[in-house]
Amino acid sequence: MSPSTPSQASAGGSARRAAQPTAIARLAERANAWFDRIPHSPVALLARFSIAAVFWNSGQTKVSGFKLNIVGGEFALGWPRLSESAVALFQDEYRLPFLAPALAAPMAALAEHVFPLLLLIGLGTRFAALALLGMTLVIQLFVYPGAYATHGTWAAVLLYLMSRGAGVVSLDHWLARRPVG
Repeated sequence: MSPSTPSQASAGGSARRAAQPTAIARLAERANAWFDRIPHSPVALLARFSIAAVFWNSGQTKVSGFKLNIVGGEFALGWPRLSESAVALFQDEYRLPFLAPALAAPMAALAEHVFPLLLLIGLGTRFAALALLGMTLVIQLFVYPGAYATHGTWAAVLLYLMSRGAGVVSLDHWLARRPVG
């Protein structure tokens, strides 16, 4: 049945116009298509480097005898040992409920060096990210509960790496592509 009155005809015309995308909708579709072409590997490399730097730098505050900060240009070769202030930091400021400061300080210093290194080289990336996500949750829940914005950002980066992996610039990728046997 065709519209018999002009108002019905114009109502049908506006429905057809609404079905056609507007210029803004077409622009958004093109932008989304462009964003979809951003390759995973460079994003993953940036995420790995950035989040590794956060934890590595924190770990560096807990040790003495060894300094390595490639961005800041600091380098001191030596045997790393727990700094005198590290245990005091866990005792006086962090106050974790389930771990003694004498145990928590060396565990954190070790984890904040090993897992970021694994992220940087892209070895066991998803598991290293999981470990650092666990540390992030402990920090958020027990140490600095008011720092959600910072810890939420860390968690988002770590969850991205857990869900998507390290990308092609990684040992994980190289090992997965290696022929078996």
